[in-house]
Amino acid sequence: MTLFDQISKDIVAAMKAKDKVALEALRNIKKVFLEAKTAPGSDGELTDGAALKILQKLAKQGRDVATLYTSQNRQDLADAELAQVTVIEKYLPQPMSEAEIEAAVRDIIAQTGAQSVKDMGKVMGAANKQMAGKADGKTISEIVRRLLNECHTDGLMPA
Repeated sequence: MTLFDQISKDIVAAMKAKDKVALEALRNIKKVFLEAKTAPGSDGELTDGAALKILQKLAKQGRDVATLYTSQNRQDLADAELAQVTVIEKYLPQPMSEAEIEAAVRDIIAQTGAQSVKDMGKVMGAANKQMAGKADGKTISEIVRRLLNECHTDGLMPA
């Protein structure tokens, strides 16, 4: 079952359970999925990979909005936003730990033969592809940069 189908099925379950928070979040997800499916240039299909990217974006936007509400002393709105983020995160894979990301990046550096920060684009491309949906791009970037700097200063691949 695709993520799109799962969301549609869960909308019905949320309606039956009279879960207003989940229903609102799921309807919003489905709306964004439908917009992506019918966007100019799309083939009318929504892969699970593309759906995961959309879910990550929605979760990040929700957390950012909640932070904004909190800074404006509107905890009621922040809590409502975070409740929706919780619903969205149920559909996302478990995020990788920093240690797991670092291990994966080390493997990618070894595979690509990267030697210095000049090779960051090559490593980032492979890392983003391999860890899509499981790790934050900013965290990946920081780890890649640190490991490539270690390679450059040591002249060796870090263990």
